[in-house]
Amino acid sequence: MRIAVSGFYGFGNTGDEAIIQAIVAELQRRGHVPVVLSHTPKQTAQQYGCEAAARMNPLSLARTISSCDVLLSGGGGLLQDKTSQRNLMYYLGLIRLARLLGKRTVVFNQSIGPLSEAGGRQVGGALGGVRAIVRDQQSLETLAHLGIMARLGGDPALLLTPTSGHHTDGVVIAPRGDVHNSLGALQTLTRQLQAEGRRVVALSFYPHEDDSAASSLGADQMVSATSPQQALDIIAASQQVIGVRLHALILAAAAGVPFVGLSYDPKVSGFCADAGAPYLPTSASAQEMAQAMTQTPDWAAVAAMKERAGKSFDWALQKSAGR
Repeated sequence: MRIAVSGFYGFGNTGDEAIIQAIVAELQRRGHVPVVLSHTPKQTAQQYGCEAAARMNPLSLARTISSCDVLLSGGGGLLQDKTSQRNLMYYLGLIRLARLLGKRTVVFNQSIGPLSEAGGRQVGGALGGVRAIVRDQQSLETLAHLGIMARLGGDPALLLTPTSGHHTDGVVIAPRGDVHNSLGALQTLTRQLQAEGRRVVALSFYPHEDDSAASSLGADQMVSATSPQQALDIIAASQQVIGVRLHALILAAAAGVPFVGLSYDPKVSGFCADAGAPYLPTSASAQEMAQAMTQTPDWAAVAAMKERAGKSFDWALQKSAGR
């Protein structure tokens, strides 16, 4: 089958690129043809060895979806209106277009929300009868509140594997440049870890947003990730990750590296809760962060998340709509 995939792809955000790398690989492994809706389709096609189309060109979108059998809306945190109403309207518009064209449409391993009351009504209205798979329990409950039955899957990036895994005594810290209230404590934590003789790597997942924040930590090394595989391999070569960026935590789970989340958004707390991993608000102190670092995830829960992530492709593509 030809499968269109929509998300925040082609913008250089390492977390979203990790999602699409995993989705393309899994679809191709199953013998399908993924067609990624991307901001930079030529680059996406070259990077992942797949077809790609412009995500904001109406004629291109209509042609692409018409040529496909299925639209996967996701993964990522697409159906929310916290950042802007326009984003929500775009992704719901694609779902409506695919349904209008008679294409099987699946909400695929998304986090749902945060949603305003109006946004919730729009999501509930658009998803009636749509197959929905979400990546965390909180999103399952959000959709249930809107009258939408869904299935619990897992973030596709959990299926990625590192090319190296030689652990050192290092700690990876992944800030977000637009979450300012975490930086002071992360700078203090960096100094404390260094005083204990631990090497700290500041990892930027979204260069134009995170590079400045990562540089400000005073880490032993700052890396501006250029690919999901590079980020995954850096994380796999560490002993621990503390991150504001969700996919720093997800890639840590994929690599079997303990992690602590700093939750600026329900998708972070939702992932950590499902993984049995420690998480704190972004306003937490360096002392609270250090204390959380003494805890470890529930690795059996992480293994179950990985299993659901793999099975979610079969759930999404099976012909019957059984949930």
